[in-house]
Formats: sequence, C-alpha cells, structure tokens
Amino acid sequence: MTKKEETKDEEMLDPETVEEPVEAGEVAADEVMNVLLAQVESLEAESAKNLDGWQRAQAEFVNYRKRMEREQARIYEDATVRVVRQFLPLLDDLNRALQDKPKNGDAADWSAGIELVYRKMLTILEIEGVTRMDVEGEQFDPNFHEAIGMEDSPDHESGQIIEVIQQGYMIGDRVLRAALVRVAG
Repeated sequence: MTKKEETKDEEMLDPETVEEPVEAGEVAADEVMNVLLAQVESLEAESAKNLDGWQRAQAEFVNYRKRMEREQARIYEDATVRVVRQFLPLLDDLNRALQDKPKNGDAADWSAGIELVYRKMLTILEIEGVTRMDVEGEQFDPNFHEAIGMEDSPDHESGQIIEVIQQGYMIGDRVLRAALVRVAG
C-alpha cells in the first residue's frame, strides 16, 4: 500500500471526516415518532374532553340530588301542614275547655287529665316544628294576623293587638293559621 492510499484509508476511518449515509430506517423512525406524537396529542385532547364531560355530569348529579332533597323536604312539610291544620280546631277546643276548668272535686281530676292531653299535643306539634304565635301587644300585620274587630283602647296605640281570639300557628317561617285578633283603633 502506498502512502497515499494509507492516508486515504485513515481519513475514511476518522469519525470526524467520515459522513454517514442516511439510511431509509432513520427517515421512517422520524416519521413514526411524528405520528406517535400526533396520536399522543390527540389522545390527550380526547382525555381532557372526557374529563370535562365527566365533571359536568358529576356536577349535574350533585345539583339533581340537592334539588331532590329540597323537594322531599317541601313534600314532608306540606304533608305535615295538612295534618296539623286538621288538629288545630281540636287544640282550640281543648284550650277553651281548660279556660273554665274546675278547681275542686272529681271534675278537677278530669280537667287535669285534659290539660295533660293538651300539653302532649303542644309537645308533638313543637317536635314537628310548629310554634304558637305570641302576638298579644304586637302591631297588627296582615301576613300573620286576621283582624275580626277594631275598638278604641286608651291602653294601646293604634294598630296594636288587644286580644287574641284564636291562636295562630307557624311551621318554620310559614303561617299555618293566622291569629284571629282584635285591634286597637
């Protein structure tokens, strides 16, 4: 081998001077990588879309559940109102009977039993959220009171409730029955 040929062989072996030929496999690998990256981006977008849909569905379900709970509470309250309204006249009758209760004798024992029944009914109503309106001396409010009469009273200012004729009841902030009252004129 001549010196010239040796130099040429050495140059060919020098990694800095040797240019590697581009093979068909390398071009295909770049294309495959680009295709895979595009698929990854597409799958990430689809995943984000599915996550958003799932989150919306979950929020709609939570709202539905809350709406159903409110609806059930309203239905329960409406049923309670219907039943309690039927018992209010009975409660009024017991109250009237106790206003003139006898103090002595067998009738006093009987009236004590009636008073016990009356207090039990009030307790049951209280458990159900029913409260009596304590309105005597307050200003008349047509949302809570029903005036059956007006009279002059030097002890009361105009529009003030003088006497409660029939007790009013509420359940929560809802009026079951307005109080029947006499108002100062």
